[in-house]
Amino acid sequence: LIPQSMAYAQLAGLPAYYGLYASFLPPMAAALFGSSLQLATGPVAMVSLMTSASLGSLATAGSQGYIAYAIFLALIVGSFQFLLGVLRLGLVVNFLSHPVVNGFTNAAAIIIATSQLSKLFGVSVDSAAHHYDTIIAVVREAFHYTHWPTFFLGALAFGIMYGLKRLLPRVPNVLVAVAVTTLISWGIGFERNETVPMERIKSWHAQSLITKYNAAVESLAALSKERTEVSRALDLAGSGHDIRGLLEAEHTSNVLILNIQWIMEEAAFYKQALRRLLFKAVEQRDGTRKFFLADEFPSEARAKDPVWRIQVGNRPLKPEQLVMTGGGEVVGKIPKGLPSFEMPKLDLNIALHLLPYAAIISLLGFMEAISIAKAMAGKTGQRLDPNQELIGQGIANMLGAFTKSYPTSGSFSRSAVNLQSGAVTGLSSVFTSLVVVIALLFFTPLLYHLPQSVLAAVIMMAVIGLINVSGFVHAWKAKWYDGAISVIAFLCTLGFAPHLDRGIMVGVVLSLLVFLYKSMRPKIASLSRDEDQTFRCASTHALKECQYIAMVRFEGPLFFANASYLEDKITEIMRNRKSLRHILIVSNGINDIDASGEETLSLLVDRIRSAGVDVSLSGVNETVLEVLKRTYLREKIGEDHIFPTMEKAVSSIHPKTHRDAWEEFCPLLG
Repeated sequence: LIPQSMAYAQLAGLPAYYGLYASFLPPMAAALFGSSLQLATGPVAMVSLMTSASLGSLATAGSQGYIAYAIFLALIVGSFQFLLGVLRLGLVVNFLSHPVVNGFTNAAAIIIATSQLSKLFGVSVDSAAHHYDTIIAVVREAFHYTHWPTFFLGALAFGIMYGLKRLLPRVPNVLVAVAVTTLISWGIGFERNETVPMERIKSWHAQSLITKYNAAVESLAALSKERTEVSRALDLAGSGHDIRGLLEAEHTSNVLILNIQWIMEEAAFYKQALRRLLFKAVEQRDGTRKFFLADEFPSEARAKDPVWRIQVGNRPLKPEQLVMTGGGEVVGKIPKGLPSFEMPKLDLNIALHLLPYAAIISLLGFMEAISIAKAMAGKTGQRLDPNQELIGQGIANMLGAFTKSYPTSGSFSRSAVNLQSGAVTGLSSVFTSLVVVIALLFFTPLLYHLPQSVLAAVIMMAVIGLINVSGFVHAWKAKWYDGAISVIAFLCTLGFAPHLDRGIMVGVVLSLLVFLYKSMRPKIASLSRDEDQTFRCASTHALKECQYIAMVRFEGPLFFANASYLEDKITEIMRNRKSLRHILIVSNGINDIDASGEETLSLLVDRIRSAGVDVSLSGVNETVLEVLKRTYLREKIGEDHIFPTMEKAVSSIHPKTHRDAWEEFCPLLG
């Protein structure tokens, strides 16, 4: 739990130790209030990625504002799940069909894995508007600026985890990989940072870039502040119906937005230029170092140290305190002690912005958790209550928000470990949380030298299991349109990333459209008797039909959206079969009927009979029959024209329709 949670926190755009905060109270609360006895709750890859996607437009990843929004998001997610559970609305999760979730999960696994490439290669790039543009930039940088010790430690972690998983599956492979690579990192001095004044960087070009970058970032901050004031003016003008003031404020806002975009591009250019600068250091007699660009290094000087870079984040660089890094990136200092218990900062505007994301995270998180719980319950014979599990997950996220946790859910890998270890009650998760508490209180210094590339390897290894190509094939074999929806959801999620909500919404909308189309156009089959004496679809099985009797089977509820479709089909049958004398509407598939359906059926009976053709019903269920009784349609059709089965209907109708008629052999007779 400890290394995984730290890795997932960074995937969510948070400092690594916030994963430990999310592993403190949520697992305990979910175990005590949920229904599953073995489900391990905490940070998971999918929810972490969704958290990052939902907050990316609000604040810079890792900033104080971003952290506050992540904690607030946990509160909204928890409240949403809790309300769904209390109101017994767990079935809402069915809106996320399996093909949609399969497409989204496969795409998310690829996005999660590729998002860690920059940490694995030890390069820094800013996130682009599209995820694929970011990955292209990472690959471009990796060709020239890969930090090989970072890459080798990540690759070693991969090797340890994969090897132990294959050879010694009961050994905690993630924990071993983290322990080994952290010891190596500490032993070789993997992290090598030095704070120096700008005067020690002996490059006019580098100093000029630093000055220009700082100017761009500072002007960006000033413009952002001005934009906030203009936004207030817009709100005031709108509420006061000041048309002139509103137009002026909108014009000023548009100009500011253009200026901000231009300066952001300028700052990004200078930032990337600074990151690409490679330096070599010369040690002075007093122990200090002077830094020269690698291609401007004095020929008479000797450089024992590796290549150095300027550490550039999203804030202005301090000329008197520039951080030069000659090693790899590690987790660093983790605050000692437990997170403080405090109320998350509430903001209605932010809540409204986060609500759609919170709904998707709630449903996806719960779907993941309940799927895992059901899989384990199948092995243990435990009875699950989905609504109680929603309540448990909701309480876990709400309480977690009060202890600086971001959204959590059930974890498949940790739940499997829980089950394999012989856990039989929720107290197993309580003891797990207590171990995290002990780690937070006493062992955080041991995690200082944990390489970031190892955390990236942990994430990439964990999400490999999420890739399921057979899910696409299975969905396509079941129904081609389900397979198509799964593929479209997959492609849209990849294409729209980091806006993951758009991909899943496309899938949900397509699923609903297919459902509506199928409801409006249910299957209507003309039946005839097969060789095995059962009635089957004549067109599907190439069966000959009776000239005088049409058996029409309607599959689905008869309601306002599809009632006219039944009418059209029967009209078409009457037009094509001139010798028709009787229509039997096989009603076994009609499980419900509304006022529009009843009205259409009544008019249809009148039209059929006015055309000199009789009509009967068979297999009418009790729900539909009650409607026919209340509307007196049963009397209109006739008690002797409503049959319990198709066989009785045919045996009663056949003699009447074939009187004074010649047919060499009636296909409806056995």
